Amino acid sequence: MKIITPAADKQLYLFEVDDVLYPKRDYVLQIYYLFGQFVEFTESKPIAAAITQFMKERFEADNTTGLLQATQKEFGLLDNYVENFERLQANAHLPLKLLLFEETKESFRALTDSGKQFAILTAGNPVLQLNKLKHIDWAGWDQKIKIYFTDELVFRKIDPFSYIANEFGLDAAAIQYIR
Repeated sequence: MKIITPAADKQLYLFEVDDVLYPKRDYVLQIYYLFGQFVEFTESKPIAAAITQFMKERFEADNTTGLLQATQKEFGLLDNYVENFERLQANAHLPLKLLLFEETKESFRALTDSGKQFAILTAGNPVLQLNKLKHIDWAGWDQKIKIYFTDELVFRKIDPFSYIANEFGLDAAAIQYIR
């Protein structure tokens, strides 16, 4: 991400979460680590490091389609791990905080200094996205930011941009979406 330069015609800047606020990789790899630890504990076999490494290599090769199934096959895991993995993704307590990109913090400062507003508009499972957001080291920026979930608004048959524009008393054309 590059530092956002406030535009005269934009009053509100909406930020996506993954790879905009922080590196998505930082969340995903911690989930893989926790999943490996969970499997090791459940199976009583020292396989956590191997599972984590297997999942990490596939992620870094951009080969995540069917990742859990491939992991199950590689390590002879039962199907009941699917539910555990999905629950872990949405509810895990991460061992390490997620750090905002420096460019994101600079953008927040530039927007604040220019009198602009900013918020989060994120797509995907709202529970999962909220879990990511609660693990970010906001450095105080969370006190100034509203969060909106695209999927939740669309499910309620609400256009996210119209809704957010109305909440901020703006025309939708005054919004810039960074994703």
